[in-house]
Amino acid sequence: MSRAFVFPGQGAQVIGMGADLAAAYPAAKAVFDEVDEALGQSLSTLVWEGEQEVLTLTQNAQPALMATSLAALRALQAEGVGIDAAAFVAGHSLGEYSALAAAGALSVADCARLLRIRGRAMQEAVPVGLGAMAALLGLDFDTARKVAEEAAQGEVCQAANDNDPGQVVVSGHKGAVERAVEIARARGAKRAVMLPVSAPFHCALMQPAAEVMAQALSEVEITALAVPLVANVRAGAVRDPADIRALLVEQVTGSVRWRESVQFMGAQGVTEIWEIGAGKALSGMVRRIDREIACRAIGTAAEVQEAAASLG
Repeated sequence: MSRAFVFPGQGAQVIGMGADLAAAYPAAKAVFDEVDEALGQSLSTLVWEGEQEVLTLTQNAQPALMATSLAALRALQAEGVGIDAAAFVAGHSLGEYSALAAAGALSVADCARLLRIRGRAMQEAVPVGLGAMAALLGLDFDTARKVAEEAAQGEVCQAANDNDPGQVVVSGHKGAVERAVEIARARGAKRAVMLPVSAPFHCALMQPAAEVMAQALSEVEITALAVPLVANVRAGAVRDPADIRALLVEQVTGSVRWRESVQFMGAQGVTEIWEIGAGKALSGMVRRIDREIACRAIGTAAEVQEAAASLG
């Protein structure tokens, strides 16, 4: 059986995530300690005892989700399941950084600092209220892409996330995204809804953030990966650190090709995907993309123990 480890993106954050992992596994607690030290603040206190709206701020949610994912991974390792149990790693948007840390390409401290920079840069790239995102449900990617192009009318409107066969997220100027919602409904979308996000991620409006990340990534060491990464913007496997650096910059303005990434892994013989970290959103997407791939969400101590036991 071939397996991939995948890591969730923004939206999965919830107060209390990772707390039982940290209580049960010293190696998991050490991840949160490392992130706190790298950021010079007690992010763990916010994650476990804070307010949901503060945790949801992009600059907090991104490193917090990474910390929770890496804590779950370290707990798995404490149960004898290493990264070599996976043929591939992949992550949805910020989850790509978690995947790289999991594969040993980035240190946890560097990853936390990069995600804090990335969160702030993405938030500051577009004034609040200027940008928006919307989910178009029940349209295939090509139709959604044409809807976005038609809605643009001189503004930015792009297909940002190709999540699964019936869910595409568009991103751009608020007026253009609102037009896309109306056009999508007219084209037979089951639902087309504006999303409660703080910025228009994964579109050309994020170019200022891409420039910030190019600088930040140039100052960080990216080492050889223990297992290949299936990159968001390529939907194919990469191992070369220079490639990864360039793709992480491109990812800020580029589409998250999640549907194609899962299809790629299936074509490479992956039969099981473990979603490591908070929530179960990716597992739901995987099931809608390829019913032949078994899914397991691993975000609590009990789920870690069950997963380890499944490997005998």
